[in-house]
Amino acid sequence: MNSNNWARLSEGNNRWVQGRSRADDKRGASRRAELAYSQNPFALVLGCADSRVPAEILFDQGLGDLFVVRTAGHTVDSAVLGSLEYAVEVLGVELLVVLGHEGCGAVAAAARVVDEVDVPHGYIRDVAEKIAPNVLRARLGGAATPEEVGAQHAAFTLELLRERSSTLDAAVRRGALDAVAAQYCLQTGRVTEVLARPVPQLMIA
Repeated sequence: MNSNNWARLSEGNNRWVQGRSRADDKRGASRRAELAYSQNPFALVLGCADSRVPAEILFDQGLGDLFVVRTAGHTVDSAVLGSLEYAVEVLGVELLVVLGHEGCGAVAAAARVVDEVDVPHGYIRDVAEKIAPNVLRARLGGAATPEEVGAQHAAFTLELLRERSSTLDAAVRRGALDAVAAQYCLQTGRVTEVLARPVPQLMIA
């Protein structure tokens, strides 16, 4: 297993932030031809569907480098889990990144559910209600700002993936898969790793 995969993504993000992107060479016709019959991505990214957070660009990667799954608020369902398991079990991806971002509309909608019992209509409700428990848990752990809540949501999503998928959890446990939760800053373009904060045990009177 290559323990430098997260460093590789971080270096790519630094290049992109500094305007030194070099991924264009890996997005042209020759690279497309190389990948016509097979793929070998080194990292798997579960990110938000927000149009401002394209993982391949902000990590400065080319065609075939990343296996990317995107949903609003990086919410998880069976299709997401199946896609992630495919990347790990079939493609042999060695790094899983859950990528949240500041200013996430899905997280904001979930916060309104928690704070105001303002429940959106249609299937947006399903997204908001899946995120709402993480909003509450983040606040219990001391997250005070929307940015902190969003970061904790990414960390909790990573925990959820391991809880829901024995395949992903087993890959992490045997050292075949690294797993990182991260947060993207819309203003600076930087991606930083985040860790889940412990939630204090509630005292019952």
